[in-house]
Amino acid sequence: MIKKLFDWLKQPLGLIAVGIVFLALFSAAAYGIWTTQQAPEQPVQFPHKTHIAFGIQCLYCHPGASKGPAAGIPSQAKCWACHNQIVKTQTSPLLAPLKDAVLSGQSLEWVPVAIVPDFVQFNHRPHIAAGRNCEECHGDMTQQLVAQNPQVMNMGWCLNCHIEAAGEDQEKLIKLADCGTCHY
Repeated sequence: MIKKLFDWLKQPLGLIAVGIVFLALFSAAAYGIWTTQQAPEQPVQFPHKTHIAFGIQCLYCHPGASKGPAAGIPSQAKCWACHNQIVKTQTSPLLAPLKDAVLSGQSLEWVPVAIVPDFVQFNHRPHIAAGRNCEECHGDMTQQLVAQNPQVMNMGWCLNCHIEAAGEDQEKLIKLADCGTCHY
């Protein structure tokens, strides 16, 4: 059976078929890498850089990161509580969608930026509890006007960090590198 397969692959049609499959896989991988690196269009341009310059910490807007799996997005009311006090932003066209949503009681539909596949479980809380900085995964937000992933968040990237975090502690390494730590 295997010999027939190899004989078939030596034929021009077999080589073309393998080439098409390879091209399709390469294209899909390139598309996946490209699309994970693009910042999604958001309902309001949210310049993390500006907010951080005012001394606002990550956990102020994303308190879920220290409590559980999802970092969360602040409520519109939380955003508007500050922006309503700043006359300049009350009339800003950039903040019109926020103001309109607050006044109408509608919700803004934020597009997630850091997404893991369905077969991966990620919990922010143990990472924050272990002293990991948000920048390690999300990049230096003081330099980003628009939130985007600075790295491809894949299993190899995560495992490198887990191995580094374990250091010489073999028990910790076994726990952090165990498939069940991140996968269902």
